[in-house]
Amino acid sequence: MATFGEVPPGNARAGEKIFKAKCAHCHTLEKGAGHKHGLPPFVGLDLVLCHFVALVHRTPSEHKPWFLQGPNLHGLFGKQYGTTPGFSYSAASKNKDVVWEENTLYDYLLNPKEYIPLKAKFPGMKNPQERADLIAYLKETTS
Repeated sequence: MATFGEVPPGNARAGEKIFKAKCAHCHTLEKGAGHKHGLPPFVGLDLVLCHFVALVHRTPSEHKPWFLQGPNLHGLFGKQYGTTPGFSYSAASKNKDVVWEENTLYDYLLNPKEYIPLKAKFPGMKNPQERADLIAYLKETTS
């Protein structure tokens, strides 16, 4: 497996296409854009009904956005994982000692669930060049 330093430099234009295809349904990039809410494209009707039933049986003080998909990624690089204000991280992942840099993001994108225990269904990206391209786009866009 190639490390981030062994992969040719990423192409931000190619990374933009990858972001739109694989990431944009769960994440925003613009400063102040907020976090993504809504149904992810892979949710089945049975899960929707289960969450709806749970939602209507809550008291008003318990109502929270459901299907919170992913945090805004603006300012990603150099940020400690689990510290984005206003996003609810799982208890298992809050204590993960990860600072997002090119190499940590490159490793995370290979196998997200192995790297950080997530609720997300993102399977990862096996292609090293695609990961480098996405990172180049994120570096350019989230700074």
